[in-house]
Amino acid sequence: MGKGKAEVGTPKYLANKMKAKGLQKLRWYCQMCEKQCRDENGFKCHTMSESHQRQILLFADNAGRFIDSFSSEFLTGYLQILRRQFGTKRVAANKVYQEYIADRHHLHMNATKWHSLSDFVKFLGRNGHCVVDETDKGWFITYIDRDPETLAMQEKMAKKQKMDKDDAERLAEFIEGQVHRGKTDTKSTSSSCFSELKRENEDDTIKIDFKLTSNNPQSSTTSAVIDKNSIAMERGAKKETTKKRYLADGEKKKSTLAELINEEETKKEKRNRKEYWLADGIVVKLITNSLGQKYYKAKGVVVEVVDKFRAVIKLLETGEKIKVDQAHLETVIPAVEKKVLVLNGAYRGCTAILKAINTELYSVQIEIASGPLKGRIVNNVAYEDISKLFV
Repeated sequence: MGKGKAEVGTPKYLANKMKAKGLQKLRWYCQMCEKQCRDENGFKCHTMSESHQRQILLFADNAGRFIDSFSSEFLTGYLQILRRQFGTKRVAANKVYQEYIADRHHLHMNATKWHSLSDFVKFLGRNGHCVVDETDKGWFITYIDRDPETLAMQEKMAKKQKMDKDDAERLAEFIEGQVHRGKTDTKSTSSSCFSELKRENEDDTIKIDFKLTSNNPQSSTTSAVIDKNSIAMERGAKKETTKKRYLADGEKKKSTLAELINEEETKKEKRNRKEYWLADGIVVKLITNSLGQKYYKAKGVVVEVVDKFRAVIKLLETGEKIKVDQAHLETVIPAVEKKVLVLNGAYRGCTAILKAINTELYSVQIEIASGPLKGRIVNNVAYEDISKLFV
């Protein structure tokens, strides 16, 4: 009969809790399953388990992808510690590493493509992440701040300064033009000479010559009609010209608006197009034979995204949970008028309604159902950019 668990409050129970709280030996840690074993016997039992064997099969099927994913996660975590705690100060690389591994759930370096901390530091220097230098006390690094938020802030400040400068220049040009116009008006006024109206001889008689028009009423009526017709034609021509100008302005504004919308769509497409597409709540299909024939073509719902390229899915038929890479999954296209989630492209993250399916172009038509763009129809969306939402 095996020994049971230690009772709460006993020295054995406290000792076990202290062991579980601190860092454990690296040799008894499984990175694929993210499980830390306490001793050699526990690690041996874990390696013989079915879940571990399943993860090893996935790793063997695409080892390079997993190593790249682990390396990217390690690099991101290390640089976050360096940026947040030390900023752009010169610091020992090993000190940053000790801060990084203080978290017991950190990703271990032996799962990455770097064999030692020295190789990792050299990689940081070669790729422009840090300024590195080797001393008698070891490697030292200085972080180069290329954070997108920082760069965006600097770009925004530069644009603001340029706009302020342009406004000041325009104001100076306007003032200069006003001064020049004022000088010109002064010169023209001073050049004109006005004299008082006086008669040379006070006894001269002022004569006024009245030229009377013809008394024929028919001619006056005809001229009046002609004048009215010409005025009406002139007004009609003005109205027609104004109408054409308004139509032209409206078409110009519409074309300009369409160009702006297309430009914004292109920017959003480039900004939101990523290599990873997994998201919580979507239905996916397994397309690998590595896990066995019973899992092939099985459908499941994503219940947790572990990192950018891996997720835990729950099979719809059996309810079993497995962790798989996105390379072994594909999206599921539902029936028309069902809800989908946009996984990639300009509308990434938006909920939509499937309106039509184009089997020849392997694309669909969707209607955005959430956010400020609700009601917008989007055509030619690729199959892999959307997936069915689990209800």
